[in-house]
Parts: sequence; C-alpha cells; structure tokens
Amino acid sequence: MKKGWKELAIGTQIKKAGSSEDFKTGDWRTEKPVIDLDKCIHCLICWIYCPDSSIIVKEGKILGVNYDFCKGCGICAEECPKDAITMKSEI
Repeated sequence: MKKGWKELAIGTQIKKAGSSEDFKTGDWRTEKPVIDLDKCIHCLICWIYCPDSSIIVKEGKILGVNYDFCKGCGICAEECPKDAITMKSEI
C-alpha cells in the first residue's frame, strides 16, 4: 500500500514536476495570433503578457508564435501598442 503524504519524510521527492511543455495544447484555440513583423517594434509587451509563453523571442526580437502551445486567448493582440498582432480564425 502506498504511503499518504503525511507519512513521507520532509523533503521527499515524489515525482518530477509536471510541465506544460510535455503537452501540446495549441489545438484548443479557434483563433490564432498572426504577427506583422513589418509593424512590430519588438517592445516584447506581447511576450510579457502571454500566459502560455508562446511568443518566440531571440536576441531581443520577436520571431513569431509557437502554435503548439498558443491557446488563442488574444491577450498579445490586445496589448500590442502598434496593432502588429491580429487574431485570425482557424475554423
């Protein structure tokens, strides 16, 4: 029989912590953000606000969106000061 949590020694590691990186959740969305890199000023506001860490950044520049994990919430588009991100239907 397995021990309950109260019976385990302090500091016991039960399992590796879960990570959303293990599960591609991008197929939940009905809209996806599309970034117009000609309008983008690389302010990184979309990256800061993205709850799924789906905005791809390299060397301080926005490169795109990781659609494997983007759930299409639209926060990035709403927060973009240059309207460089639009939400496009996937249906």
